[in-house]
Amino acid sequence: MINNEVTDIIGPPVMKNGWGAWINRNLFSSWFNTVLTAICLYTLWLIVPPLIKWFFINAHWNIPAEECRLGDGACWSFIVHNFRFILFGFYPFEHHWRPALAILLFGIITLVSINKNWWNRKLMYLWLVTFLGMAILMKGGIAGLTPVTADRWGGLPLTLILSVTGILFAYPAGILLALGRCSKMVGIRAICVGYIELIRGVPLISLLFMASVMFPLFLPDGVVINKLLRAQIAIILFAAAYLAETVRGGLQTIPKGQYEAASALGLSYFQQMRLIILPQALKTVIPSTVNIFISTFKDTSLVVIVALFDLLATTKASLANPEWLGFSREGYIFVAVIYFTFCFSMSRFSINIEKELNRGY
Repeated sequence: MINNEVTDIIGPPVMKNGWGAWINRNLFSSWFNTVLTAICLYTLWLIVPPLIKWFFINAHWNIPAEECRLGDGACWSFIVHNFRFILFGFYPFEHHWRPALAILLFGIITLVSINKNWWNRKLMYLWLVTFLGMAILMKGGIAGLTPVTADRWGGLPLTLILSVTGILFAYPAGILLALGRCSKMVGIRAICVGYIELIRGVPLISLLFMASVMFPLFLPDGVVINKLLRAQIAIILFAAAYLAETVRGGLQTIPKGQYEAASALGLSYFQQMRLIILPQALKTVIPSTVNIFISTFKDTSLVVIVALFDLLATTKASLANPEWLGFSREGYIFVAVIYFTFCFSMSRFSINIEKELNRGY
C-alpha cells in the first residue's frame, strides 16, 4: 500500500536521453511548441511530396528538349546534355580531361589537408606543387600539351582557380595589412589604413571593371596582361582588405599581458607576432575568416563583367541556347548544389579546426 502511494506521487521516470527525449524537449515541451510543430509538419506535408515528385518521380534524365517540355517533372536532360560545357566552358572539347584532372588534383590535396597529421611545412610545398600542376594542365605548352589561352578557360576550374588563388594570396597580405594598421610607425599605419578603407569603400565589381578597362591604359606600349590575371589581382586586393580588418579584430582580443610577457622573454617583434600573438589572434577569428573565404568563392561569379565565364556564366550561356530555353530552374539548382557543396565543406572544415585548436578549454 505504501509502495503504491509513493509510486503515484513520484510518477514514472522521465527519459532524458535519446531521440524521444529530444523530441519531447524541443517539439512538444508546451502547447505553443506543439501547435508550431503541427503547423510545420503540415506545411512540410504540402511541400515535400510535390517536390520529390518533381525532382525524381516525374523527372526526365536523358530525352530531347521537346519531349521534356511535354512532361510535368524536372528536365535533368538539360544537365546531361550540357554537363561538359557547364563545367569546362569554352575549353577545347577534346582536351576536357585536362581541367577534369586539375579538379581531381585539387580534390586530392583538399582531402589530404583535412588530416591534421599533414599540417606542417611539407603540406605548403605540396599545395604549391599541386597548383603548379594545375596551371600546367590548364595552360599547356609543356610536356606535349596543346597550349590553351586563358580566355578559353571557364566553368568550375576557373571558379576554383580564382577563389583558391585569391584566398591563398589574400590571407598573408591581409595579415601584413593588419599588422601595419596596428603599427606604431605613422607612415606605415597611414598607408595601410588608406588602402583598407579605400578598398572596403568600393564594391568588388568596380575593382574588376577598373582592372579590365582602366588598368591597361596605364601600361607601357607592348605590355599586355591577360584579363584572367587582372581579375585575379582585383580579387586578391579586395579579399585582403576585408581579411585585414578581421585579423585586426583578432589582434585586439589579445590581452596586453601577452605582449609584455613576449617582450620580457627578449623576443623580437617578428618573433612575438609569429610565435605568440598571431597564433592566438588567428585562432580567435577563424569563423570570420572562413566567412570571407566563402564570400570570395561566391564573388567569383562577378568576373563575367570582364568576359570570363565562370561556373554561373557557363550555366547562363547554356540556358541561352534556343534548344534549352525554359529550363532555368534545373540549371540554377545544379549550380546551387555545387556552390553549396563547396561552401558547406569549408564551413564544416573550419568547425573541425576550431575543435582541434580549442582542446585546452
